[in-house]
Amino acid sequence: MLLSQEPLDRVLGDRTAKSFAKHLGLKTVADLLMHFPRRYSTRGELTPISELPIGETATVVADIVDVSERRMKGRAGSILEIRITDGHGFMSLTFFNQAWRQKELRVGARGLFAGKIGSYLGKLQLAHPDYELFPDEVADEDAKRWAQLPIPIYPAASTITTWAIQRAMAVVLDTLSPIEDELPAEVVRQHNLLSANDAIHKIHRPEIHDDWQRARETLKVHEAFLLQATLLKRRIENQHVRTTSRVAKSGGALAKFDAALPFELTKGQIEVGAQLQEDLEKTHPMNRLLQGEVGSGKTVVALRAMLAVADAGGQSALLAPTEVLAAQHFASMRKVLGDSLADEIGLTLLTGQLNTADHKRALLQLVSGKAQVVVGTHALIANRVEFFDLGLIVIDEQHRFGVEQREALRQKGKQPPHVLTMTATPIPRTLAVTVFGDLDVSTLSELPKGRQPIASHIVQLNQPALVARAWQRIAEEVGNGKQAFVVCPRIDEDDPGVELIESGGAAQEDQTFLDGTDEAAAEFAKKPRQPLASAIGMTESLKNVPALSGLAIGTLHGRMSSEEKAEVMGKFQNREIDVLVSTTVIEVGVDVPNATVMVILDADRFGVSQLHQLRGRVGRGTDPGLCLMLTTAEEGSIALERLSAVAKTTDGFELSEIDLELRREGDVLGESQSGGRSSLKLVRVVQDAKLIQQLRIDAEKLFEVDPTLEKHPLLAQTLELQDQVRQTYLTKV
Repeated sequence: MLLSQEPLDRVLGDRTAKSFAKHLGLKTVADLLMHFPRRYSTRGELTPISELPIGETATVVADIVDVSERRMKGRAGSILEIRITDGHGFMSLTFFNQAWRQKELRVGARGLFAGKIGSYLGKLQLAHPDYELFPDEVADEDAKRWAQLPIPIYPAASTITTWAIQRAMAVVLDTLSPIEDELPAEVVRQHNLLSANDAIHKIHRPEIHDDWQRARETLKVHEAFLLQATLLKRRIENQHVRTTSRVAKSGGALAKFDAALPFELTKGQIEVGAQLQEDLEKTHPMNRLLQGEVGSGKTVVALRAMLAVADAGGQSALLAPTEVLAAQHFASMRKVLGDSLADEIGLTLLTGQLNTADHKRALLQLVSGKAQVVVGTHALIANRVEFFDLGLIVIDEQHRFGVEQREALRQKGKQPPHVLTMTATPIPRTLAVTVFGDLDVSTLSELPKGRQPIASHIVQLNQPALVARAWQRIAEEVGNGKQAFVVCPRIDEDDPGVELIESGGAAQEDQTFLDGTDEAAAEFAKKPRQPLASAIGMTESLKNVPALSGLAIGTLHGRMSSEEKAEVMGKFQNREIDVLVSTTVIEVGVDVPNATVMVILDADRFGVSQLHQLRGRVGRGTDPGLCLMLTTAEEGSIALERLSAVAKTTDGFELSEIDLELRREGDVLGESQSGGRSSLKLVRVVQDAKLIQQLRIDAEKLFEVDPTLEKHPLLAQTLELQDQVRQTYLTKV
């Protein structure tokens, strides 16, 4: 549907618009209209005052019998007290520093009053209630209808309440032009949908519960169909794009690399490598997703593809989500290539934290073509970065990057480059096809030969003997010449929670988890928040643990400079540090084969896939790995169920289904990849898999008979608008 892209300041005023943009990321009328309620409430059933239960929310119809204002004792301000009766009982309404309400709350006025019932000096009271006054005459039916009217509760911010969003939404809806349907008429009929106009109005202004329920289902179909139409449109457009074929020459860098490999490639690595080589030799750009378990050897497969492109005279860029991971990739590539081959292909590192001289040197290597393989972070996307002949882009941990960031790097090529995206968070194949429908999918499910399994166990903090045993296990491993990780959810005592930048949105995942189910929200609400373990604090605490006496303990976290991180990781890799206490900065890509044990503190604070990623940092050598998840989660809790799921299996594909059920799927089409700002507002990939697959078929049928969407101009216009929004982002990168 085509929603107005008019800036909010023209509708709501400059001050409100700036606040909405800053705290909620809402900048246009369309943004606001697509900011859907996360749940609905009601004012409660009408209840006689004499039967009101203290502590519960209720609504009464009553008359105002007395109005008085008094000064507060001991401090400035006043209290406005309104006494009301329904003919059977009395109660008070109190408003602090709101004397102006006397103008409408007059003796003799009648209305509905709603709120949480309290008690003061033995008398019933409503503090700052919601209310609506009636005209002189009102029917009982109107009173009942108001009491049962669903109230939308919006995702809000500390400075913007759900009520403020409601008021803004009312202003927009009152001036909104009719919204036209972009969906084909047969899809609307087949799924028994509301009109787009009715759906938008009813999801924000429902009169009965059936209104918002039908509106959500309608808008969910719109969202899923547009997703599939967009992916199919891209696939069709890409079929006409041409690029340079990258054929590896015999006896080149790839051949030298294969001949010197100290290990044997798995069957899966050989098969996927052949798929990539076949794609690279085509004049149609590759657009492939490579998914595989933690430690399945994706990086080696990608490196072989990059060497093939180098043999063909082109350049490759590997985009990593963090500086630690980029540096780790660079170091491991140099190690496996050997200094001679690494220098021959001009292996280069480019991150935002390089010193000026190294940064300039890297840029010159890229623009001259001497750097045939470059590893970097978001710094690769910067405007001043130019390539001589970019032939292949490799995106590591694709869920950390949106389509727009991938597109910004893709546009660095003089010709459309081949693109390979990788993820260690496996996606069930049927879902991968429906969500990443513009990608070909390759899967590595076999671990390299000699790789040992990882045992995972839950350790509850109310069992001190088991906690002590966890530290003892670390001591035993170090005594056998091995090393250990200890992972904490925050940096220090002032840090509120999981590192968002380094963790890929774990704290946002928690919020999505809370918003996702009432049961989960209730559980977290009633559970007292215990101080979370911090990396800095735990480093000091572990020095006092008798079992760890004499061990070298280091610290790694996201606030450290690039040089500090590199120094610590270097010491850990060189075995100068026995135990590394870290935040989730080590979640992906860190490869220390000598590390065999990991203790994760406050494990219930991490997501399913994140725990799977973290434990993948151990057991990467020839020795088995051990992951101990410490938690305060109680028996029967949802949090403990999540940990149990992780402990029971190391099958990432099985865990991915559990994870998708607990969190949003990320911004499939846009810049953001974390749950809170997902472009999938209503669609949930697991729950709505059948719907998505059906709409995929519907969209395919549409494009078969109308590939240019000539017969569906509104749909074409909607998809074009999405492209314009993406281009606006790209010009700002």
